[in-house]
Amino acid sequence: MGKDLRVTTLQTTLYWEDPVKNIRKLNRQLKPIKRDSSDVIVLPEMFNTGFTMNAEKVAELEGGFTMQWMSEISSSLNSSICGSLIIKEKKKFYNRFIWMNPNGSYQNYDKRHLFRMGGEDKIFTAGKESVVIECNGWVICPQVCYDLRFPVWSRNRMEREGKKIIFDYDVLLYVASWPSVRKFAWQQLLIARAIENQSYLIGVNRIGKDGLGSTYEGGSTILNPFGEKINKATNKKLLETITLSMKKLQETRKKFPVFFDADNFELI
Repeated sequence: MGKDLRVTTLQTTLYWEDPVKNIRKLNRQLKPIKRDSSDVIVLPEMFNTGFTMNAEKVAELEGGFTMQWMSEISSSLNSSICGSLIIKEKKKFYNRFIWMNPNGSYQNYDKRHLFRMGGEDKIFTAGKESVVIECNGWVICPQVCYDLRFPVWSRNRMEREGKKIIFDYDVLLYVASWPSVRKFAWQQLLIARAIENQSYLIGVNRIGKDGLGSTYEGGSTILNPFGEKINKATNKKLLETITLSMKKLQETRKKFPVFFDADNFELI
């Protein structure tokens, strides 16, 4: 039986296209977190700039200013920290999710589904590979915002190893800049993804108004495998830590094994 997982989520406003101001603000907001009190801290999509298409202006190289800050925070709190930012690599731009560990190692996932209605597909390069991350005996699948609308990409699968059932992941994690005008879709799709994949789900969204006039009402959510909310999910600034139970997850999958009736398919 694995350990419980302590997840801290930060729902916040963001300064438009200003990494330095955002990092200073995040330093203040994360101050209440005590060392060794959380296993992972989750920030929104493009947490250091806001969701901007001015990639040339604010993009960083991998290992740059923001990632160095993530490494320092992760080390000082002895907690992994994650969120997405704009990374420039070989003259291409990526909306890249970074998972930073306390020892300075990290993993990344490039957003696959680019939001064409906002012109993201014209500026950024789409990711090609799904990623899973191990943390304290848990397996986490990170995705970014618009990925939420595409259930095939997030589908959890299982394999048998003797009498043991192995799932692709235990937690499906979304970081987002999901605007107020589509908040109903955000709420319903998160619930659907948790239920259909029989996993915990974490969805972290921002609040406030961006430089283009779009407004965000948060609704950051942590759901159990039945799609039930286990956090506050307000529309205000909020830093909270929720504990996920591995025992409850395993009991749910054992008592209600819907995965045995799932369809087989391959992504091409």
